[in-house]
Order: sequence, then C-alpha cells, then structure tokens
Amino acid sequence: MARKIIGGLIQMSNPINEADAPVDKVAQAMVDKHLPLIEEAGNKGVQILCLQEMFNGPYFCPSQDPRWCDIAESVPGPTIDMMAKLAAKHQMVMIVPIYERAMAGVYYNTAAVIDADGTYLGKYRKNHIPHTSGFWEKFFFKPGNLGYPVFKTRYATVGVYICYDRHFPEGARLLGLNGAEIVFNPSATVAGLSQYLWKLEQPAHAVANGYFMGCSNRVGTEAPWNIGKFYGTSYFVNPRGEFLAAGSEDDDELVVAEMDLDMIEEVRRVWQFYRDRRPDSYEDMVKQLP
Repeated sequence: MARKIIGGLIQMSNPINEADAPVDKVAQAMVDKHLPLIEEAGNKGVQILCLQEMFNGPYFCPSQDPRWCDIAESVPGPTIDMMAKLAAKHQMVMIVPIYERAMAGVYYNTAAVIDADGTYLGKYRKNHIPHTSGFWEKFFFKPGNLGYPVFKTRYATVGVYICYDRHFPEGARLLGLNGAEIVFNPSATVAGLSQYLWKLEQPAHAVANGYFMGCSNRVGTEAPWNIGKFYGTSYFVNPRGEFLAAGSEDDDELVVAEMDLDMIEEVRRVWQFYRDRRPDSYEDMVKQLP
C-alpha cells in the first residue's frame, strides 16, 4: 500500500514593521496572522505542516537589541501548547520554529515537533549559527546541543534543519542516517547573496540522502532593519531532486504537496549512497582543521 503524505508549508510576511512596537504586540500579531492559514491547512487535509523560522516574530537578528529576547519562551511553553491544540484538532503533525529561552541568558533557535494527536515529541536546536553583517545570530542564539534528532510521527519520520544549517552537508547526511523520510528546513533568507543557492542546495541534500525536503521561507521586507527582501519560494522536493510544489516570491501562502514515501526505497535501490559510504576515510572531517 502506497504511503502518500500531504505536506504543507506556510510562508508569511511580518504584519507590524514599526521600530518601537512592543515585542509582545508584534509576536501576537504574527501568531494571529498565521491562524487562518493553519486552519486552511487542516481543512485541505495537510498531514504535516511546517511554519517558517521563528514564525511568531520578525527576523530581528540584523539588530543587537536585547529587547527581542522577550519573544523567547520555554519549549514546550504557551505557544507550543496552543499549537498542540490545533494539531490535535486537525490531526496534523506540526513543526513549529520558535525562539527558545532555556534559562536566564541562554537562548536557542529551535523547532518543536508536535504529533497529530497534539503530543509534543521533542525539539531541534539550530546547530550552525552565522555571525556576520545583517545576520548577528550569535548575539541571540547559542549553537544547538541536541545533535540531529528525528521524530517518528503518525505519518512519517521527520527531521529538521533550520535556515543556515542548509549550507552544511554533514547534518543533512546524519538526518538521513538517523532515519528521516522528510527533512524540513524553515528559513528566513533574503534575496541577493543566497537566493541562487536556495534551489540548489536542498534538492542536492534530497538526492544525496534519498529523502524528501520541505523548505519554507518568509516573504516581504522588515523594517527597521531593511536587510533585503525575503523571497518566499517555499517548496517541496522529492528524492530525485524534482520540485513538487513551490510558492511565490511575494505572497502569504500555504504551499501543499503530496509525497509518496515509497519513492525513498525505490530511489535508494538505484543510488546506493548509503551502502557505498566510507566513514573510515572521513576521520579528518571531525577534526578542528585548519
């Protein structure tokens, strides 16, 4: 019997772009704006839904303003509890990227995974943290310390990679080795420097590892930082690197695709990248070189 799964991605612009807007007001507006599209996903039969990176706020990392730490909360916490109720209502797995407060002064860029009955399954913490002009993420986030877990949901085994992680093949391979059938990459990335890579790297991960990927990216321009245009183009890609569905560059959208998970076995029988690995020759990869 074919294992066909309906996946969904939400891409969204920030509704409040005012430099002095209260942090809690911005966060609540973003949550409120997502709710209709989450309901739409449920009504369309989406079984696994992924939101964009730090879905309940702007991408505030171009600043070094500590007040944005006020968006952070425990995981699980009130926002994840609310999303768990929506997951249970629609019998829909949800990947919810959120700013996590682990303890006073310790924060992570995190994605919570909620099963279709509302059960919190665990979280992934972004491992690769950039720190460069426009992306001062190390000011806000500690690098992840949970490795590359996968989560056995009702419908599929899923893994999570977050934004800048996508530039690194090592974690993408580990997610496959750990059993991921679908890897989700919620992102906040702007036109210019990285846009040409957006449709290259992640299909390459899907092909190299024989799994599906769902890649979400926010849209619009966010003041007061104005670091560039978030170009959306959220998409699903299969283990052959073929695009199944893609969003626009500008609009708030729910992107939906059907994935036949039996394709994973079919592709891996032809391309034996796991069989032909040579981990005995990779010793230098785990050394601090140069």
